[in-house]
Amino acid sequence: MNEWNTRCKSFILLSLVRSFALSLFFFCTTFAQSRTEGIGPANSYYPVHNFQDDFQVYDEATKAYVPYIVEQHADQTALSTYIDLESNRHYSLLISTRKDGYLFINAALKRKLRAGQWTVLSIDSLFRVYRQPEIFLTLYGAPGLVDKNLFIGYPKSATQRPVVLRDDNLSVRPRPVSMYTNFLGLGLLFLLATHAFLFAFHRRAFLRFYSPRDFFSLRAQEESFLINRPLSSTNVLFVLNLSFVVAYLIIFIQSRQLDVVVSRRLFNEQSLLYILQEFFVLGVIAFIVLMGKYVALEVIGGLYKLQSSINLHFFKVLQSSMLFYTILTLFLVVIAYNTGTMSWSEHILIIPLLIFYAARLAFLYIVIRSQEPIKNLYLFSYLCIVELIPLIIGLRFAL
Repeated sequence: MNEWNTRCKSFILLSLVRSFALSLFFFCTTFAQSRTEGIGPANSYYPVHNFQDDFQVYDEATKAYVPYIVEQHADQTALSTYIDLESNRHYSLLISTRKDGYLFINAALKRKLRAGQWTVLSIDSLFRVYRQPEIFLTLYGAPGLVDKNLFIGYPKSATQRPVVLRDDNLSVRPRPVSMYTNFLGLGLLFLLATHAFLFAFHRRAFLRFYSPRDFFSLRAQEESFLINRPLSSTNVLFVLNLSFVVAYLIIFIQSRQLDVVVSRRLFNEQSLLYILQEFFVLGVIAFIVLMGKYVALEVIGGLYKLQSSINLHFFKVLQSSMLFYTILTLFLVVIAYNTGTMSWSEHILIIPLLIFYAARLAFLYIVIRSQEPIKNLYLFSYLCIVELIPLIIGLRFAL
């Protein structure tokens, strides 16, 4: 009897082990197939996230969205979910329905979904359009969850090759050189040439603009040719030079894999000529923004009756910007060329910018307050409009 019990136990244990092994085999096989086959059109995308368990439906009784439950909501034709755009940048949104349906984003109809066809949407494009960290997406069509497929995917590389181990572990290959490397050197030479030109032909103005002692001086020379004529050819040349410094700094930060703009499509790193073209385009944009600021100062200053301090304000803005951006650019370039393995983060740029603009706002308040008998509330409102609010908006769109 004991021998019979022992055999039964051994048989049951062996059966359990075989069942577990077969289950593990089929699970691994299925998982491997799903990973290798891919999803989307022509199975050309890797699945990052499947929204099958994230759908919600609108409940009339509670007047709110509730999680989708098959037993209760099998006849629902509209399934909704939230899409996190900010955390899934550079990925794609893949949508497919077995029957014709419709796609709604934030309760607005966007397109018709053809049966059996994949719709691919770039999450970067959605982020640029809606300017929101997440969107509310609704799929309307045939009832049930089986009809609808919603994924976040990443495209497979067309040049991807399997990794093959070889005996020769040591191989000598040329180090890949980024197109930015050539541009950063040429850009520094260009900025050196422009600064040398300004120093040679406009030495007096150069020494005035790049003088920290003159910047911190509260006794401004109102009759100075730089302050009294803000749109003179000399001032315009220095503004243009500052614009190219800002453009160089933007491309330098972008070369460190930090997104200065929302999408990296502006910086495709196609060729050196393409990057040079972007450099001059960014320089022209920065020049237009700086000159447009003087127009804004004239308009806002007229409303607050500060006409006598507008030119001084604009001069101090240019003077501080030239000192700060030139020093910041040289500092970052020296760090980059001496620490090749350094890990760059957004704080390297954001923290100095916030400190600089906050300090400049306080300094401009002191300078203008010493020149104008105006109420503190008016002056603070004026500075917030022309200095603080553009900074907040610029950081919001840049980050």
